[in-house]
Amino acid sequence: MKIKDILAPFYVWKHAVEKPYTSRKPLEDRPGAPRYRGFHTNDIEKCIGCGTCESICQNAAIDMVPVEGVETTLEDSGLRPSIDYGRCCWCSLCVDICPTGSLGMSNEYTWVDADPDAFRFIPGVDDKPWKDSEAGYRRSEGYLLLDPKRMQMEIIAPDESVKSFLEVVKGYSKEQAEKEADRCVQCGLCVATCPAHMDIPEYIEAIREDDLDEGLKLLYQTNPFSSVCGRVCTKRCEDVCAIGHVGDSVSIRWLKRYITDQYDLDGVKRTLDQKIEPSEGNVAIIGAGPGGLSAAYYLLLMGYKVTLFESNEKAGGMLRYGIPEYRLPYDQLDKDIDYILSLGAEIKYNTNIGEDISFAEIYDNYDALFFSTGLPESYRCGIPGEDNEGVLPALELLENVTKGNIPVLGDEVAVIGGGNSAIDAARTARRFGAKVSILYRRREVDMPADEEEIRDARSEDVALITQSIPIKVEKTEEGRLALTWSKAKLIDQGEGKRPKPVVNPDEMHTDTFDTIITAIGQDANCSFIQDKFCDIISMKGSRPVVDANCRTTDSKVYAGGDLTNSHKDVVSAVADGHNAARSIDEYLRNRRR
Repeated sequence: MKIKDILAPFYVWKHAVEKPYTSRKPLEDRPGAPRYRGFHTNDIEKCIGCGTCESICQNAAIDMVPVEGVETTLEDSGLRPSIDYGRCCWCSLCVDICPTGSLGMSNEYTWVDADPDAFRFIPGVDDKPWKDSEAGYRRSEGYLLLDPKRMQMEIIAPDESVKSFLEVVKGYSKEQAEKEADRCVQCGLCVATCPAHMDIPEYIEAIREDDLDEGLKLLYQTNPFSSVCGRVCTKRCEDVCAIGHVGDSVSIRWLKRYITDQYDLDGVKRTLDQKIEPSEGNVAIIGAGPGGLSAAYYLLLMGYKVTLFESNEKAGGMLRYGIPEYRLPYDQLDKDIDYILSLGAEIKYNTNIGEDISFAEIYDNYDALFFSTGLPESYRCGIPGEDNEGVLPALELLENVTKGNIPVLGDEVAVIGGGNSAIDAARTARRFGAKVSILYRRREVDMPADEEEIRDARSEDVALITQSIPIKVEKTEEGRLALTWSKAKLIDQGEGKRPKPVVNPDEMHTDTFDTIITAIGQDANCSFIQDKFCDIISMKGSRPVVDANCRTTDSKVYAGGDLTNSHKDVVSAVADGHNAARSIDEYLRNRRR
């Protein structure tokens, strides 16, 4: 030990005779520094209640609580952070992590109260002097604890993709998937938004932990079409991702695909190893699309006998006959379907209800009935000349290609419409060598097709002509098709509504094509429901009326999928199938009592 270490304690005695400094008013006139980390503030309008602050707090000082006047929406949990200052250490991690930047800390540090419960505080809600304080600590511009950029997906270059129907998207590697999974803050807003309410944060955590068996089990709890949805889901979950407020939303769809890509059919069977206890009841399902097969899956797990009736030679519905293979390879679709069927379902292919077997016969021979027959009928444009040879519905083209029939489209093709079917038809025509133009009656921003589908179509040299209303089709002397269209005027319909396109007689155009493909929507066909059932199964137009649990007005009959669901996407059909299975189970159990 050095001599100075021995003498050091005695040096403090020199201060004993000094005059002490006393602050007469220690609680006044001493503002915190401009960036001082004092009591919290929260911009209630910007906050989405994601709970990221609660998750990161190492002292459990934050609880998410409901607040009067704040409504729950798809984008907002309706909860707001409550701070317990008995636990808070003012580390500001909650501020640094906040995706929307709503949370901050004022430079106020003085709060005196005899009631300890007063120090549980909801910033932005409880009225305090610092509520609207601009001074204090905020996350610095450009400073983020999270990576705002998603891991980019590798795809086949457009000049190569148009040469074949090989899958365009290549999928994540293990390293890419784990890096993308690290961006998830596990807020759970995605779960509420997903129609199937998949356990998204949990299966993303399984990727982070490299426990893909657990991830696969989580997927199949709520979605037996996870291989399919990992490719073609409309991913509404990503629209509400909290990280999307500071950068790119987490690539939830591609992470789902990463899990399912690691398993073939045998791997799925081995990993899930689902045990089934038989139950009393025999259920018929009309239509082996995603809605019908999902209902079958959950009913089979409940132990019921299930028979599916399918009009085509293969199952899948619009997944097989309406989505091109470059987006959804048949082997991945078949993996999902074959696993469901392996649980014991019987399926009768090439069976048309009303021709090969009557609806009445099925109704009489089964304990319950679910039908999910989709929208097989294409809408017509309602313009003169659309009956000309060479004008065909998009669904007809896509179905023929699936069945191996090579279409003769010619050199120039027009596609009328703006949804995913229009994009699929256009990109399919490109793969047969045609020059393709899409005519859509509103603006590009109004198109119902997925943004990335529009982007990919452009990259494959598909032309997009917006604000174009078709007027008539005429045959030319050369046997081609002359399409007359008007450049639309757009009439504002008010906030939240798409503008109404109207014909502008001063801007008329005529272009010639070899083929015109129409893709303006589809309708149901329930003509197989015989007259005697019309009094007990209420219909609205061509579709059955159902409640929130897929029940029709006949307690024995249920319906769902695109037939009844306005979203018309795969994951909504899966959710309907699950919902219907629960309803049928309840009906059959009550009947047995």
